[in-house]
Parts: sequence; C-alpha cells; structure tokens
Amino acid sequence: MRIDSEFMRDLVYGAAVGDALGVPYEFMEQGTFKCTGMDEYGTHNQPRGTWSDDTSLMLATCASINLNENIDINDIRRRFRDWLELGSYAINHKVFDVGNATYRAITTGVGQSGKWDSGNGSLMRIAPLAATNATYEDIMDVSAITHDTRLCKKLCVYFVDILIAVHKDAEKGRQIVSQYVSDINEDNVRSGGYVQETFDAALWCYATTNNYRDCVLKAVNLGHDTDTTACVAGALAVAEYGYEGIPSEWIQDLRGKKIIDSSIM
Repeated sequence: MRIDSEFMRDLVYGAAVGDALGVPYEFMEQGTFKCTGMDEYGTHNQPRGTWSDDTSLMLATCASINLNENIDINDIRRRFRDWLELGSYAINHKVFDVGNATYRAITTGVGQSGKWDSGNGSLMRIAPLAATNATYEDIMDVSAITHDTRLCKKLCVYFVDILIAVHKDAEKGRQIVSQYVSDINEDNVRSGGYVQETFDAALWCYATTNNYRDCVLKAVNLGHDTDTTACVAGALAVAEYGYEGIPSEWIQDLRGKKIIDSSIM
C-alpha cells in the first residue's frame, strides 16, 4: 500500500489539535463560551492540550496501516478494543469519552447499522486514509468497524476524496467545498453528533476561513460536539495549510505527542 507519511502526519496533527481545542467545551451551547486557544479542564476536567477518543482511534488506525502496509480490518478492530479496554493510544492510558455506537461496536465486534447509528464516530477518524491509496471499499470497511450505515460510509468516502483534492490543488479543492456548502450559513449550520451535521459544519468552517487557526476556532465555537467538529475541520484545514499552518503554541501545548509520533512513523 502506498503511504504518504508526511501527509499522514499533517492530517493527524491537524485533527488532534482541533480535537484538543474542543475537549474542554464539549456539549456546551453555542454562545455560552468563547474559545480563543488551548484551554484546560472544562467538560472532561482534562489538562490543557488533551485530545479525546477521536484522535486515539485515528492513531490506532494509523498504527495498523503503517505496520501492516495495508488495510487490515481485523487488526484495526483489535486495536480499537485495546484502546477501550487497556487505554492504548490514549494519554496516560485514560479513556474519558466514547460514543454509544462506538462502544457497542467495539464490545460486540459488530459495526452498528441501526436507524439511530449514523453518528460521527467513523468520520472523526477516517482522515489518515487520504494519505494512502485506499479504495472506496477500504474506506467504507474502515467506517463499518463501528458505523455501518450507508450515510456514514458515504460521507467517509466523500471526506477522504475532499482531503485528497484539497491537498493536491487547494484552489480546486476549495471550489468543491464551497459549492457543497453554498446553502449553509451560520443560522442553519449544526454541530451535533449526527454525521451529516459534523460533515457540513466542518466543511463550512473551512470554506468560510482562510487559515488553520480561524477554521478550528470557528468549529469549536459552534458548540455541542466541539471536539469532533474541530477534529474533522482541523484535518481539512491542514490538508491545505500543512503542519506549518498550525500555530506553534498549540503544537507545544498538545499532549501525547510521543503516542502520535510512534503511531504515524
């Protein structure tokens, strides 16, 4: 399998920083807070720069791809279980947040496909596949480990395609995104746990900003599922602006960098 290690690093760091920015504000209503940078404690009572399950499951995916040099669904699933049960790929082995569908899928070994299972739990971790030559079937299979609905799998494929397009040609990629979100504005954008909301919100944050910092802060300040919206938006923003576009003070504040680096190298 072809793996672009530099692009994978960019995507993971871009996502992890967004995730960490959003962790203190998760579940808070828009307008009840103002995120201007890395903060501490808050919703999950975590130190500054702590990322959540979004990044941990992304790192488990990266570690599997890099070790096996292919998409091994059983190995990824096993690593997800190691995360949930042992705290692998988590800072200090501490798991403090997990979605309901993700929990059921990992504990039963069956991807969730019910009426209410189209959450954002696979979209939040799918970005690293854009740094590989994964097929559409591969992307859908990786989503289906936890989220096996048609919508989740479709949006994971769309998102990987968009990441690749933006990375290859930012101008053309941005045109694609702008067309997609042309009917979305601040009054109707939503940022809850539904996968369509997260997808739309992340694309809107990217389309209406022109740098990494503004994109992820805009995502966090939408409220509700702040860590995941900013995680997905951060991956998209870094596809254009690169690792160098992430504010250096946020990289410095980010915890668990050794876990990240050992998973993506």
